Amino acid sequence: MLNIAQPLYDWCRAARPFALATVVDAGDPPSSPGPALAVDTEGRVVGGIPGGCCVQKAVYENCVGLLRDGDGPVRARFGRRHQNPSAAPGTGGTEVDVLVQRVDPVAQPHLVDALDAIVLGRSAALAQVVDGPGALLGRTLYVPERGPHRGTLGDGDADRAVVAQARAHLRAGRTGCLSAPAAGPRRTRLSALVHTQASCPRLLIFGAADCAAALSRAGQLLGCHVTVCDALPAFATPARFPHADEVVADRPHRYLERAEVDGRTAICVLTHDAECDIPLLCRALSLPVGYVGATGSRRTHERRLHLLREAGVPEDRLARLHALAGPGPGASTPEEQAIAITADIIAHTDRGTGAVRFPGP
Repeated sequence: MLNIAQPLYDWCRAARPFALATVVDAGDPPSSPGPALAVDTEGRVVGGIPGGCCVQKAVYENCVGLLRDGDGPVRARFGRRHQNPSAAPGTGGTEVDVLVQRVDPVAQPHLVDALDAIVLGRSAALAQVVDGPGALLGRTLYVPERGPHRGTLGDGDADRAVVAQARAHLRAGRTGCLSAPAAGPRRTRLSALVHTQASCPRLLIFGAADCAAALSRAGQLLGCHVTVCDALPAFATPARFPHADEVVADRPHRYLERAEVDGRTAICVLTHDAECDIPLLCRALSLPVGYVGATGSRRTHERRLHLLREAGVPEDRLARLHALAGPGPGASTPEEQAIAITADIIAHTDRGTGAVRFPGP
């Protein structure tokens, strides 16, 4: 839905009803849930979903029919193999599971609030019920970064369960489905798709080493807010790191003590100086960040672990420290080293918990 937030916001502000088709699952081939297509009462369409022209046409026709006939929300499978079951696997094109619903902005003022926050770039989550009791299908809850949620599923327990999980998705910057108990005597459950817009994940680079400039550029390409910090003002200059959002001349551990971090923050230590590394890593490993790595040879890393143990860092924290390769046969240039480091960060991204998540489709 975030792909069409602006036009949906405009329609909501104009109190214009529309049909909304949201991709719940695109498993063949796999892709992320959340893309949406919408059609207003005059047949104007915004957005798009995966699957090619045949799927787009079928979804559009469903939207038009739903607006015309006043039907309730429906979840359906679209794709060539769905339309032609005899097609061989792998030859039928994309199949998508789509929720199609009518949206009346006047009846859902919290949706206007959610779209307003998203359009303005504020962190926000919107939970949309995509499976469960028919009366709940299509309902939404707006969960801002701070403050009370807006909207209801008709039951306080269900609201609290969905809101708690939606906030976890928001902290992780992850769009995905969650499951929660639904209201009613039969102990049914509902599934909600949480659309999230979160602030950029942070990449903190400590040490103005040769690879820091290349690493800051790689971080920028991944959509991160990049900070480069070094204790020497002569090295920590914006001119040397044009791709960094922030360049700081300060003792690294002192800067980290005041830095704002979260579960999507990645910390890379390039200093190779035990006097600087140890207090910095002691601090970094105590924080709820998603990734901590330090460059150096195997011998350097073993020495570093020994010093961290002497400093009182427990083993469970040491297990979080990634040993990043320095220049050598595997990464002989700063650019190659930067690619290797970013690849290690991405490889250890946990999209299930959102430990570190870079923006993606």
